[in-house]
Amino acid sequence: MGSADFTGVKQPEFDTMAGKHTQAAGQLERLAQSLYGELQGAGLDTAPALRLRELAGRVGKQAEDLRRRQALVREMEKQDVVFGTSTAKGSFLEMPDGLNAAQGLLDGTVASRAARQAAGGDVKALATLQKYADRGEDPEFAKVFLRKLGAKGVTELPATLAERLRDGLDHGDTAGVATLSAQGKQALRMLGTALATGTDPKGKAYAGDDFLKELAAQGRAEHTTGNVKYAGYQSQALAWRGHDGRPPFSAKFMETVGRDAIAYEKEQYERRWAASKAYGYRQVPLFDLAAALGLGTLLRPGQGVVTRPGKQAKSAVVDDLFHAAGSSGEASRALLDHTPAGWKESVLSYLLTTRLDAFAYSDGHGPFSQVLLAATTGQDATSRKLAAELTKTAADQAQRVFGKAGDGNLEITDRAAFDRLAPLRYPLARAIAANIDQVSSLLLNHATFGKADAKDMSYALALAARDDAGYEALIRAQTEHMRAALDKVPPVGLEKSNLKGLGFSAADLKTYDFDEDGRVGKDDVRQFLLDGIVGEARPFGHIVEIRRQALIAEGLDDKKASEALQTMVRDAIGMFPVPGAKQVGELATGAFGSLLTKSYDKATGAGYDQTAKWIAQQVSDQGLDLGAAYQTLANDRLAVEKLTEQMIAAAMLQKGLLDGIELKGQTFAIGSQPTIKPFTEMRSEEYSDFLRWVGRNGASQDLFDRFSGTFRRTSDVDDYLNLRIPASQEGGK
Repeated sequence: MGSADFTGVKQPEFDTMAGKHTQAAGQLERLAQSLYGELQGAGLDTAPALRLRELAGRVGKQAEDLRRRQALVREMEKQDVVFGTSTAKGSFLEMPDGLNAAQGLLDGTVASRAARQAAGGDVKALATLQKYADRGEDPEFAKVFLRKLGAKGVTELPATLAERLRDGLDHGDTAGVATLSAQGKQALRMLGTALATGTDPKGKAYAGDDFLKELAAQGRAEHTTGNVKYAGYQSQALAWRGHDGRPPFSAKFMETVGRDAIAYEKEQYERRWAASKAYGYRQVPLFDLAAALGLGTLLRPGQGVVTRPGKQAKSAVVDDLFHAAGSSGEASRALLDHTPAGWKESVLSYLLTTRLDAFAYSDGHGPFSQVLLAATTGQDATSRKLAAELTKTAADQAQRVFGKAGDGNLEITDRAAFDRLAPLRYPLARAIAANIDQVSSLLLNHATFGKADAKDMSYALALAARDDAGYEALIRAQTEHMRAALDKVPPVGLEKSNLKGLGFSAADLKTYDFDEDGRVGKDDVRQFLLDGIVGEARPFGHIVEIRRQALIAEGLDDKKASEALQTMVRDAIGMFPVPGAKQVGELATGAFGSLLTKSYDKATGAGYDQTAKWIAQQVSDQGLDLGAAYQTLANDRLAVEKLTEQMIAAAMLQKGLLDGIELKGQTFAIGSQPTIKPFTEMRSEEYSDFLRWVGRNGASQDLFDRFSGTFRRTSDVDDYLNLRIPASQEGGK
């Protein structure tokens, strides 16, 4: 008797079959041993005995499988997990065909029963539930557990744990609170993981669309446990916070439950928030049940047990939701890239404006920032769309907090509003860094990034560049953008015969061959390098000058070189070839040496910010310390120029502009037929000699001067931020 997923098991015949299989396996093994001895003694081929032994092994494995099933059947009967079916041929028990499914049915059923009992106040049931703390990611377990527990059970269990902890605190039961806290954290971690596993349509544990809809319905419903009344989302949020991100919640979960939770809070609190703003009160969010009952971190996995919770960990429902979503870009984008019916703004815009102060009240900026990072730093169309919206929305608010000081520099005109926006600075910087090409596009081509124009980008940068880590991301991304731009320059010697091998087309040759002699010469390459260098100087200068203005606005030292740029100069990051670049110059391959690896080339295809981050790690692993000049850099302008000097040298080396120039007697050259020593083997003084040699022989000084002249102009910043930067500061040292 059977179905697609289950097989009918009839007892006691099943027990008899298991026993006979075990007996047969032993008999076959003994027969194989006896036959082997007889054949070997007679000098005959022993292959029949070996085949018999293989058969004994297969029967033995079948017997072992049957014994495991037999034990599962008995345990299922004991736990009342399966029920018999009476037919004309006798009584049968339904048994899943797969052992993992059978174990999942057993464990999921027992765990769900314990969860329901715990939700009803059974103290002992929590101890049973603890046994399954690590099973939430098992799809066979999660499928049964959620189906039998139901959306109502999922909602009620966290609430019961919270109410019992509150009662223990009220009665001074320190030992009981400590025990319940530990058990509760494990239960919530398992519940959160099972929810993530069982609500992913791509997984085989998917509980179905109706289960998700019921979760949302239970989230909006009013519930009671003991004397505590709560909204279902206040309880479900504890399971979201308990999840550790493995596996991540699905976009489907966020579309059905997550979006509704955000909308629910807005419906319940929007009028209250408007009144609070009118009277100058703080914006109180919808707290989760642990915060509402003053439990601190007693139900937060990863936190030690604190039986006297203080003011910490006042998490809101939305904070917990973002904690669950932040481990997945797909889930984060599903939350933010949405405009609910009847809303006049997107979820992202609402969170960045109307709800922003609520994050401050609950100290929930961390989870919100993680969601922003996950949603806006990808290279897909939705991530770029959200990054553009973040840029525009942040810029609109930044324009209200910045103005022109009496000396013409940037100043903060509304300190409270500026501080309110501070938590957005780093995720905003990372979003712009991931789309660093937009800075060039807006400045050079007067394009738009979504609804953001060059003025919007400038104000957004005034916020973003103030954050030290954010500024580092911007600088690394722009450096990578410049290196990539220079890599697109054709090499010396490009002609019809080698176009295909070097990855160029006939149309490219026509474009790059200025003198139309059928070959790209050194003059052609220098001209294209010049165009690329000048084009990158404007966005580079824009970022650095706005950073300087942001520091001036806060009364900080704008003349000290940032640690990020000092590190990049010291590590000679400009000397790295672009991942995937072809080393055309004869001298390039030896100079770059071990910097060229397959793993290095795999960095291509990522965003400029992520590529730069990966390359920085490679530099660190190489242990380079070549740029001794970083120790004397007076400001960021000088640091960028030093970095540019490195990039120009690397580009000239790659493109073959330095081939054929005399190397004899140079400290950085090796071999009887001199070639450039690998950079990883150079001492800092040899590296300095190399840069001077490039300057003398490659006509790099003209390229550098053209970069510096454009880079140090501040007119773009003046125009877009409505400033009047003093002449003594513009382009100064």
